[in-house]
Amino acid sequence: MENIIEKVRNFPQAPGVYVFRGAKKEILYIGKATNLRSRAQSYFRGTDSRGERIESMVSQAADVEFQQTDSVLEALILESNLIKKHQPKYNIMEKDDKSFAYFVVTKEEFPRVVILRKTDLLKISNFKFQIPSQSQIINDKLQTKNFKYKDILIDKYYGPYISKYQMEIALKIIRRIFPFHSNKAKTEKGCLDFQLGKCPGPYADAISKEDYKKNIRGIRMILEGKKKRLVTTLEKEMEEAAKKNEFEKAAELRNKVFALNHIRDIALLGREFESEFSDLKPNTYNLKPVRIEAYDISNISGKQAVGSMVVFSGKNPDKSQYRKFKIKSVEGPDDVAMMREVLARRIGNDWPRPDLVLLDGGQGHLNAIVDLFEVLNFEVAVMSVAKGESRKNLNFQFPISNQILMSKFSKEVMGLLEDKNFVKHIMDEAHRFAIGYHRKLRRKDALK
Repeated sequence: MENIIEKVRNFPQAPGVYVFRGAKKEILYIGKATNLRSRAQSYFRGTDSRGERIESMVSQAADVEFQQTDSVLEALILESNLIKKHQPKYNIMEKDDKSFAYFVVTKEEFPRVVILRKTDLLKISNFKFQIPSQSQIINDKLQTKNFKYKDILIDKYYGPYISKYQMEIALKIIRRIFPFHSNKAKTEKGCLDFQLGKCPGPYADAISKEDYKKNIRGIRMILEGKKKRLVTTLEKEMEEAAKKNEFEKAAELRNKVFALNHIRDIALLGREFESEFSDLKPNTYNLKPVRIEAYDISNISGKQAVGSMVVFSGKNPDKSQYRKFKIKSVEGPDDVAMMREVLARRIGNDWPRPDLVLLDGGQGHLNAIVDLFEVLNFEVAVMSVAKGESRKNLNFQFPISNQILMSKFSKEVMGLLEDKNFVKHIMDEAHRFAIGYHRKLRRKDALK
């Protein structure tokens, strides 16, 4: 036992997978870690909270090994693949295997990736559950009438995974790099995922069938633990695109390579990983609420023209930070120029930098502000929100052509944007504040 304890002291403080072996070199247990040294040492720090299963495993352990990974996400995937391959005694004992979950790639024109528990997979007609090879293809149709995925065909599945919660986080991380269509409906109409860039829009002809399948292939390679091979493949495609002067495509591939090499998986440090960081409290990260600034213009044919800035800290309005602007340099009804003036004046003030800027308007407003941000070197996530006549239907516009500003969309910002009602609430508040100031100026002019 002392030899094992001494060995784990030299483990790296990095993500990876650790393997306990018995006296005959048999694999007893496989686990994942955000910090290999800390996690492995935790097995030898006392016996009060480990439980009989882990107590028994540690007592039989004669050796422990590790395999380092670049990210927590890769540790999660590697753990699953190794458990499937070796079926260690103390992993299989951990829980009822019917509660294990799997990533499933559907078999259709534009495949989706869904998460199903084993109990759901067992609902496939004539399906015998086996430990499959990565390339096994299953063509059985789901027949259960009340089953959510009854109309899909399954192409491939990957697992087992112990935590469905962590799988959901992992899929969100992967989808940011390789977006795919997730809805059962074969349309992008009214699809918020499409507007947020998480769906590439295959049914809106926004992506070719070939490029869409490359995204799915990328996801499969990640789930198969082939990230390095995937990165090499993408780098070759990037070089070929550059040689053909397809610079936009080359830039897109470069961004995927960068994302794969710098996976931001801090969200995976929660819940089941938190035991490795028992000494850390939430405040350790010193996280501040996301600051959102929203802008609107109000005028009548260019007269009494004003602009508003409302500020939200997370999901709460911060009215002490609200600002109003009387338009000074624009004559006539030119909302785009007015918005440009308001943002230029805002940037000129020493106010806290926002995490996200929302503009009331369309693509013209967005293009003008993106240009302004570039000139003034103001690198902040920005998008415009166009509303229908009833102010109920929102249409998001992102600065797709500006990779710097697109890179500023953090996972916290994207998470807030998924709540469309919240975005509508912010824009309605900006509209209320602008029109209130506009009416005040009109009343003053009427009294002259």
